[in-house]
Amino acid sequence: MGNVVVVGTQWGDEGKGKVVDLLASSADIVVRFQGGNNAGHTLVVNGEKTICHLIPSGILHEDKKCLIGNGVVVDPAVLLEEMNDLEKRGISVTPERLSLSEKAHIVMPYHKAIDLAREAAKGSGKLGTTGRGIGPCYEDKVARIGIRAVDLLEPDTLEAKIRTNLKEKNFYLEKFLKAEPLEFQPIYEKYSSMAEILAPFIADVSQEIDQAIKVGKTILFEGAQGTHLDVDHGTYPFVTSSNPISGTVCAGAGVGPDKLHHVVGIVKAYTTRVGAGPFPTELLDETGDYIQERGAEFGATTGRRRRCGWLDLVVVRDSVRLNGLTSLSITKLDVLTGLERVKVCVGYELDGRRIESRPASLKKLARCKPLYEDLPGWKEDISSAKAVKDLPPQARNYLKVIEERTAVPFSLVSVGPGREETIKLKDPFETS
Repeated sequence: MGNVVVVGTQWGDEGKGKVVDLLASSADIVVRFQGGNNAGHTLVVNGEKTICHLIPSGILHEDKKCLIGNGVVVDPAVLLEEMNDLEKRGISVTPERLSLSEKAHIVMPYHKAIDLAREAAKGSGKLGTTGRGIGPCYEDKVARIGIRAVDLLEPDTLEAKIRTNLKEKNFYLEKFLKAEPLEFQPIYEKYSSMAEILAPFIADVSQEIDQAIKVGKTILFEGAQGTHLDVDHGTYPFVTSSNPISGTVCAGAGVGPDKLHHVVGIVKAYTTRVGAGPFPTELLDETGDYIQERGAEFGATTGRRRRCGWLDLVVVRDSVRLNGLTSLSITKLDVLTGLERVKVCVGYELDGRRIESRPASLKKLARCKPLYEDLPGWKEDISSAKAVKDLPPQARNYLKVIEERTAVPFSLVSVGPGREETIKLKDPFETS
C-alpha cells in the first residue's frame, strides 16, 4: 500500500471532496496541505450534504485521523464553527481524530478587513476573492510577520505580534484603503479564548505523519482549489494565494517526496470557474445554463454561480505535467446526460497557429480560440452504472477520448453525487 495525493486539474470545484471521502476508506490518515477556508469540499453521504472548509473530508469516517498541515492558513473561528457543526450531527471531533499543525498560520481579523477593502477599492477590476483574508495571511507568512498556531499557546507572543501588526495594518487600512481601523483588545480577547479550546489539537503534524508512515499506515493528502488557480502556474493574477499542485505536499505537510506514490487528478466532465479570469471554453448560451442548472454549480464557500463551459483538455494536460498525475478521476459525468452533442477542447488556435499548452500571457490567452472535438451525447440515466460497460456507448467514447488525449488512465468515474454512484477502476493505494 502506498500514499496518495488528490489534486484538482482545473480551476477548482472539481469534486475533490467526494473522491477524498471515497479514498479515505482505504487510508489511515487524511491530511490537508494548503489553502484556507476559501475552499469548500462538498460531500453527499446517504443523501445528506456536508461541506468541509478546513477539516479534511476524511472526518466523516469515524476511524480516520485528520491532520491540518502547516501549508494551510486557518481562521480559528471558522475551524471551531466547523467542529461544532460536525459534533451536532454526531461526528466526533477530538484531538484523537484531528490535529492542527503548530506551524500553520492563523487568519486574523485585519487580514479579512484588508481583503474586503482591497476588492472594494478595485471596483470593476477586482479579482473576485472570497474575502476570507487568505491572501493577506499568506502575505504576512512570506513577510515573516505572521501569527502561527504555536503562538496561540504563548499569550505574550500572541499579544506582541497582534500589537505590532495592528500598527502597520491600521495605517494601511485608514490611509490607503480608506477603511475603518481595528482595535487590539477585542482581537486579543477573542483569539485568546479560542486558543484555550484549540490548544489540545495543536501538534507537530510533520512528526505525526512520519511516525504513521514508519509503522506502515497509509496517508491520503488532500488539496484545495485547482491547478490553474496555482499562484505560480495558474492564470495569474486570477489565482489563489497558495500552490494547489501535488509538489506542495512536501512543503505543506512536512513530508519527503519519496513518501508520495500515486497522484490522482480530479477532472470535472466539463469546466467551471468562480469569479473573474479567462475561460476559453466558457458557454454563454442555453447549453451553459443547462450544465449550470443540472450540475447545481454554485460555489460551496461563496454561493456564487459558477461559469460553465466545455471540458478543456489543454488545461487538463498542463495539469498532468505540473502534478505528475498517475490517474484521473472524472466527476459529474451524469450532468452531461441529455445533451445531443458534447464537445471537448483538444487544443487552442492562437493568431493562426495551433498550440497545445495554455500561454502565460492573459492577452494571448484572450486571443486563443478553442479547437473542439465534437462528439455524440447520450440521454440514458447513468447514475446506476457499476462498471464502464454499463455506460452508453457515447459516454464510454467520451471517456476514451479523454484518456487518449491526456495519456492518463482513469481510476474512478463518478456518475452521481453519492458515494455509491461511483465506478471504481483502480485502487490508487495499490502501488504495484
